Amino acid sequence: MTSPAPIPLSALIRERSAGAHSTSEGAGFMASLLRGERSREDYIALVAQHHAIYSALEGGARRMRRDPIAARFLSERLTRLPALEADLAFLLGPSWRDEITPLPATARYVRRIEEVAATWPGGFVAHHYTRYLGDLSGGLHIGRVVARQFGFETNGIGFYIFGDIADPAAFKDHYRAELDAAPWDDAERERVVAEVLDAYRFNTEVFVELAADRGQDSSAA
Repeated sequence: MTSPAPIPLSALIRERSAGAHSTSEGAGFMASLLRGERSREDYIALVAQHHAIYSALEGGARRMRRDPIAARFLSERLTRLPALEADLAFLLGPSWRDEITPLPATARYVRRIEEVAATWPGGFVAHHYTRYLGDLSGGLHIGRVVARQFGFETNGIGFYIFGDIADPAAFKDHYRAELDAAPWDDAERERVVAEVLDAYRFNTEVFVELAADRGQDSSAA
């Protein structure tokens, strides 16, 4: 009797992370932002955390270009750091670098990204997947909501605009196909799935600290 075909990695990740994704997206800070209950300053605080996270992620991507598996997932069309820097310059002015500070939860998140980017391609891909496919899904909606709330056009929400990706759905399908084709054994697949869950946990912790730092209990949502 032949063994059943293994579940594709992309399907396994979606199945295992469904609850974590819901928890992360529903964290108090983001829920209140999307309800229009947050100020421009609150939004700026979120952009500042994104800057720290994507500085680590895209720095790691430069190192991972030499890895034959991780390199399959890298695309200049995903790069977010220049857009984040333009957003912060628009929101805070030319001295924006002096005005932003990562929260402790963000610093922990950054350290983990830097660690896997230096030592473990599968772990790096887990964080890369969690951030960028999320950006190409719910992130597009968040950008539209924020633009309406604060009267932005493109300045201030460049992070959420993927001008070089005409068809986000097709891009995500290709990315998932690369996940499914990655030559990882069962043990490594399990490690990658676990790291995706950790990435969601780090992201939720950032939202929780943002809610507390900006004056709202994270349980309010």
